[in-house]
Amino acid sequence: MVMVRTWIEPVVAGAQVASSFYDTGLLMTVKNYYNQTINSSNISSDEALQKAISNFYIVYNSIMGLGPLLSAYFLAKISDKINRKITICVPLTGYLISRMFLLFVILWDWPIEVMFGSAALNGLTGWFTAYWAGVMAWASLASTESKRSIKLIIIELVYGLAGFAGSLASGHIFVHININHHQGAILASCSLGCYVFCVLYSTFVLKIPSPETGCIETNEGTTINETKKEDSEYTERSRLLGDKSLQTLNQPHQRTTKFILISIFISVILYNIAAGGAEDVINVFVLKKPLSWGPVDVGYGNAATYINYITSFLGVYVFSMCVGDLGLIIIGMISFSCGILIMAFVQWTYLYYVARAVMMFSLIPTPIIRSLISKHVQESLYGKVFAVLQLAIGVVYVSSSAGLNKLYQATLDWYSGFCFLLFSTLGFLSAIPVIIAACKQHQERAASQ
Repeated sequence: MVMVRTWIEPVVAGAQVASSFYDTGLLMTVKNYYNQTINSSNISSDEALQKAISNFYIVYNSIMGLGPLLSAYFLAKISDKINRKITICVPLTGYLISRMFLLFVILWDWPIEVMFGSAALNGLTGWFTAYWAGVMAWASLASTESKRSIKLIIIELVYGLAGFAGSLASGHIFVHININHHQGAILASCSLGCYVFCVLYSTFVLKIPSPETGCIETNEGTTINETKKEDSEYTERSRLLGDKSLQTLNQPHQRTTKFILISIFISVILYNIAAGGAEDVINVFVLKKPLSWGPVDVGYGNAATYINYITSFLGVYVFSMCVGDLGLIIIGMISFSCGILIMAFVQWTYLYYVARAVMMFSLIPTPIIRSLISKHVQESLYGKVFAVLQLAIGVVYVSSSAGLNKLYQATLDWYSGFCFLLFSTLGFLSAIPVIIAACKQHQERAASQ
């Protein structure tokens, strides 16, 4: 029972169902708001609606993305020193309070700009940056090095399954279950209910993984922790004895490791610009002609996105038998780049799902990169390291998001799929540093044989 209480999966599942409900509710509420207030005297209402929604998300995402710059690292630092729950409980509480604003907008017809205040509060409490860094640190602490890639992709799988279920239900709830014609009120309430569960569970039920619960017996009856302790003692003895030959042998390996880490860090930044920008544009793209999706179709489309979590998990499980971590990252990046290239030519709904199918392994890179990084840092630094990685991703994403959305607006009349061509190019470019790192690693192994 104690072991079960260390599982972070129930929190991940509940928070993602809540987020799925909220994302659909917010998008459709924003659409309905601007549909009623837009002035279409000079340009077509469809184009004006696209630009209004896009401008809203530019401001909303920028505020929410910049907020964690002030809080995420400090939350992670405190979490590493005091309590691992801090980077999970604080952001979840922020989610709960800030996302009440959507319900107020729906029930009391508050102006949609109120949601900018919601984004600011969400950002200042750590947002996804602190929350997901905390989840990754928790999962890394609760797993052995050899099983860490599988553990992290299982977390992603749970995240995806919960998002899939929530997205499938969200459109139907938004359309068919309402309070006094306040469309989306029940959906927003369900989202808040899920957040309440997550806050209570993480605060009172979740138990921090300890060495006793994390140990695994080896064939000789010793534990992994004992083995690590012996290795540490051997390393210390070697240092005290001045084993210069061992240090000389390790220097090339350390240089290669540093090169690989730098390469994948550059790669993950480029990849997240492409992937994050693509999802932002897709959310607006599906609302315009020729797709013109409503709430139910939006829910189905989001569900298709979350299916990629399942296929990415299966991809890691199968491909890890024949390729290493770097090979898995390359497969995921190529999958995304090819799929988003197809998205540039989507004119019919079925082609959207074809593009999503080609992107089936697109969610492999980021968790595998986190796993690689965790294998080269101390356990006591997990929170700070993952927070710094999330902050780097967030800063670059926020700084590029506004420009990418403006580019989408500028190319609406010319060719609305142009941004997807750009995202595809960025995706292919992000694979180049990883391919170089894989070649470097292969050369080192060949030289050592």
